[in-house]
Amino acid sequence: MASFNYRAKTASGETVLGRFDAADRNMVLSLLRSKGYYPVSIQENTAAGKEIRLKSLKRITTRDYAVFCRQFHTMIYAGISVLGCLDLLRSQTENPRFSEIITNIYDSVQKGKTLSDSMKLHNGIFPVMLTSMIEVGETGGSLDEALERLAVHFEKENKMQQKIKTAMTYPAVIGCIALIMVTFMLTFVVPRFVSMFKTFGTQLPAPTRILLGISNLITNMWFIFSLILSIFIIGYFFKKFKESSQGRYILDNLFVNIPVIGKNVRKILASRFTRVLSSLLKTGVPLIQALEVVDRVVGNQMVTKGLVKVKEDIKRGSNLAGPLETIGIFPVMVTQMVSIGEEAGSLDSIMEKVADFYDDEVDTAINRLIALLEPLMIVVMALIIGAIVISMILPVFSMYGNLNR
Repeated sequence: MASFNYRAKTASGETVLGRFDAADRNMVLSLLRSKGYYPVSIQENTAAGKEIRLKSLKRITTRDYAVFCRQFHTMIYAGISVLGCLDLLRSQTENPRFSEIITNIYDSVQKGKTLSDSMKLHNGIFPVMLTSMIEVGETGGSLDEALERLAVHFEKENKMQQKIKTAMTYPAVIGCIALIMVTFMLTFVVPRFVSMFKTFGTQLPAPTRILLGISNLITNMWFIFSLILSIFIIGYFFKKFKESSQGRYILDNLFVNIPVIGKNVRKILASRFTRVLSSLLKTGVPLIQALEVVDRVVGNQMVTKGLVKVKEDIKRGSNLAGPLETIGIFPVMVTQMVSIGEEAGSLDSIMEKVADFYDDEVDTAINRLIALLEPLMIVVMALIIGAIVISMILPVFSMYGNLNR
């Protein structure tokens, strides 16, 4: 027996999606005709295809979640059943790993489980915000609205991530080019120049001797091996440190308080906090539960530590603005707008506007950073190359001075 996905039309023209376990395609055709369906397409789920997909280790990105939610919303809004949406999504998703997960969710929903429960079975794959909002949407009969808000959230999150990657790409490329050029000069060019000067018995200037010492280190295999080993050891311990709660707290605290960069990190945290909180509140998630989801989505240990006290104060009857201000991470505008939103009874809408404002602020800051990094990296590279060239030319001037004496 093999598994076949089918798409068919009813006598009234409605599209029907599903799956049959049958011996061959002819048997599927017979089953469809017996139901009064008109087959449009029949695809076999081969074991080889499943095995290839299961072996795929491709990471599921924010863009994958954005596309998933946007397509899901469009189909739900068009009146297609959840099962039908999942069947279409698993065949349209470009990421093989994600497609396999959607297939598993499809099977689970087909057996009677809810969509949110089926997603929760894949621990660590779907963000907490996604499963929480879908669960609320299913309960309240507003799944299409929940999916639309999720799509907007992940689209904006993906846009921000791409901006940050773009900002880091240019210095990374320039840095790699500079490293290759410097390594080439120190490995091949400098030793030849220095050996030529030594044949003339010239006393090498201090900068040239320093450059020669660096060149000797780079060409020494034991030094290279030790350097690579040290990088791996430091990287290993740094990863362990970063994964620990104390390590993450120290690093988060460091990034938030770095001059210039820290200000932009705070804006990113403010944007993410307000965007997620707004989406959850608009979907109908209670404030305490929404804050718990926000805590896991924002991904900053300083915010996590602060939100523990915020939730405790709210449970005692406090408002959100007061305890939120004591965290000391978010810009003043955030707490002020939260206070206005609570007084006006429109906290979800106010938070959405604040998120839009900080999205624009982050976008402007990243563009400004890119504009500053480009000339800065060129100047740094020019200084390094210039220092090497000057160090190699100095012995020439020294020789010329000796000849004139």
